[in-house]
Amino acid sequence: MNIILVLVDSLNREALKFYNPQTVCKTPALDAFAKKSIIFDDHFISSLPCMPARREISAGRKEFMWRPWGPLEIFDPRLPREVQKQSYNTAIVTDHYHYWEETANGYIQGFMSTNMIRGHESDNSTIRNKDSEIAPGWVEKMCEFRAREHMLQYYENVKSFESEEDFFPAKTFCAAADWLENYADRGPFFLQVESFDVHEPFHVPEPYASMYTDSIPGGPDDYNVWPPYQMYDDLAEFMEQTTPEELAYLRAQYYGKTTMVDKWFGVLLDKISALGLWDDTMIIFTTDHGHDLGERGVFGKQYPHFDSHANIPMIVWDPRNQGQDRRTNGLTQTVDLFSTVIEASGGTPPEETRHSRSIFPILDNSTATRTAITYGTFGQGVCMTDGNWTLFKSPIKDTALFAYSTNITQPLIVDNPVDGRVGAKPPEPVDQAKFDPTVSYPMWKLPIKIDPRTYENFLFDRSADPEQTINLWHTNPERREQMLSLLRIHLDEEGYPSEQLERLGLVQTASTK
Repeated sequence: MNIILVLVDSLNREALKFYNPQTVCKTPALDAFAKKSIIFDDHFISSLPCMPARREISAGRKEFMWRPWGPLEIFDPRLPREVQKQSYNTAIVTDHYHYWEETANGYIQGFMSTNMIRGHESDNSTIRNKDSEIAPGWVEKMCEFRAREHMLQYYENVKSFESEEDFFPAKTFCAAADWLENYADRGPFFLQVESFDVHEPFHVPEPYASMYTDSIPGGPDDYNVWPPYQMYDDLAEFMEQTTPEELAYLRAQYYGKTTMVDKWFGVLLDKISALGLWDDTMIIFTTDHGHDLGERGVFGKQYPHFDSHANIPMIVWDPRNQGQDRRTNGLTQTVDLFSTVIEASGGTPPEETRHSRSIFPILDNSTATRTAITYGTFGQGVCMTDGNWTLFKSPIKDTALFAYSTNITQPLIVDNPVDGRVGAKPPEPVDQAKFDPTVSYPMWKLPIKIDPRTYENFLFDRSADPEQTINLWHTNPERREQMLSLLRIHLDEEGYPSEQLERLGLVQTASTK
């Protein structure tokens, strides 16, 4: 069976009609695909943001308790190489520019074929003319709260675009369709297709730019389409000075970009039909995380990980278990894609696979493989849900934090870093040992300084309060202690550095079932 994995970055369930019937966002290709497939209602993130999520897909290992964004470890399996053991051809088509940054080494090298579409966001695929840096108003608006050199780099990358065919979703999905045209008949294949859109900046061409703006005054030069969220003070300042019209415009551009991505995803589906691949090809469509658009006064995908960006879409076409609009509420998360793809290829996940579980029991007979899941961002708190209740356990102030890795690299910290993104130099290790019993290599113990976004703890009843607006941490102590105990059980099973128990205030929490 062939396998196609499609990741559309930063895609919210809220924008998709089969998750949110009230949405005005139009996604006809995805609607049709979901109608014939299996829709996962309780699919969640694991480690955030972009590259931590991709390490889970590539290696089947959660990392948010151990280290921040970084390259694959020497001990990590590589998903494409595991699939190649079954005599599969493997390929990736992507415009996700983080793959070719130093801090993401190792993720794409295992594929037999790579097609990298350059130029998204602040990708240094072009050299700016610094003697002529007059930018249009919409670019200047982004510069108000983000590094000017990065905003001008994006503009340099896209200023020659004349039509939507020049934009990244068109290039990415057309390149994926071309790959199928050229190679689908050469034996079983695993094709990974990644569209960095609908990631910010929420910059789209017509007709999408005005598709959802009928009642919003002004135009693109009046609003910021790339609000800040990594830097806490910048986010607070932006939210203090923004307007309802600007927030509505941002959402309209996000919807426009989602509709544009949907159109070009449809091109890939059309190619699958033209080549007659539906009967012997599994197709998994999902995202790495959602993106809050001003809910609770925040943007992005930062901790605390509310369902608005943590409960993410996943739709699966399995020719052996055709969905016909079937839905499942079995708990799954990003890390499960690793084992699922390997099993779909006829292989067996490596023995050292620690955190990934195949979704095939759910596809085959609706058998749930998880009773609860944990998820989070390194250096922040830890999140857990059993499907009915959700717990966010934040760190204790002024407790130690360490990263563990076989590499010593500049750690990419995505929450309030001193210089904007990357530390001035790698931290000096304080120890080296075999800290993780599932890893045969010694790892460096590296002190890390991160300012947590909050020290507040949260407990939500997902059934009674789906918007997660009523914090029951103090008013329902019995359920709180049950969830804390369940959290400790799952952390003990998944593993963590010893100091994380003290940091998260879980030393005294019982771990007996």
